[in-house]
Amino acid sequence: MQFDNIDFIIIGAAKSATTWLQTQLQSDPAVYMPDPELHFFSRNYSRGEDWYLSQFTEEGFGRTVGEKSNSYLYEPEAAVRLHRHLPHAKLIVQLRNPVERAYSDYCMLFRRGEVGGDIGNYLDPSLGENLRFLVAGNFASHLQSYIDIFGREALLILFFEGVLDDPETQMSRARAHLGLPPRPLAPDGQEKVKDKTVPVVPAGLSKRLAWMKPIARPLRGTFAFEAIRKLIARKPQYPLLTDELRKRLNDYYAPSIEALEQMSGQSLSRWYESTGPMKQETTFTDVPKRINYQGGGQAL
Repeated sequence: MQFDNIDFIIIGAAKSATTWLQTQLQSDPAVYMPDPELHFFSRNYSRGEDWYLSQFTEEGFGRTVGEKSNSYLYEPEAAVRLHRHLPHAKLIVQLRNPVERAYSDYCMLFRRGEVGGDIGNYLDPSLGENLRFLVAGNFASHLQSYIDIFGREALLILFFEGVLDDPETQMSRARAHLGLPPRPLAPDGQEKVKDKTVPVVPAGLSKRLAWMKPIARPLRGTFAFEAIRKLIARKPQYPLLTDELRKRLNDYYAPSIEALEQMSGQSLSRWYESTGPMKQETTFTDVPKRINYQGGGQAL
């Protein structure tokens, strides 16, 4: 595999259903994408070109080839590096209400025990512009770097709401951008989407039991293992995103959202309309009646 053989890149955004997008594309025999996020043009550039190209197997020959790494949207040097090696590549970005995205990201790290329960320390703009949680959601400025280098026509801007409201049209737009013919949605596209409400082993206990992971790994899936896990796993109780904190976040993101509307040519009024305290992270499993795949009857 050479750089000339790589046709497209999904550059983000994190917590915006890009795994669903990738899964739908991978269901097409005419498309090849490696499963893991490679993060080559952001975090792993020092590994070198040979390492990156080795991640694409011979299965990709004769197919439309791409990869997804959400960190490409945020890393300042990623756009320049991408254009250096893949000036011909088509780009796709799928974006989510930055307030919801920030909260979703916070909840993921809270579940892992990597952040504390004082949500304001991480998401309150008045306490500083947290790089991961807040600055990452200033989508317009991140995308401008790609537009300046690749040109606007190379970039397809999609939105999370499209997955919820009309997934068929969402995928049709993505496929058309990549020069692929229409294709029905995959019936099992939800399998890679993680359910953030599933009970997990508390982070503190998980760290104390880390030494047992090599021993327990072969037992995963067995009746005894799952029975023990059920005894200690708990459904995460996420800190609330209150009305007051949401308003501060809405005010913080308002200029960026306005710029994104102009950039994309699409109204984002729904992003302004979200009100009320969020009690837990929004996941695909929270909206089972809104989307059904063709033929499978399975919810996203």
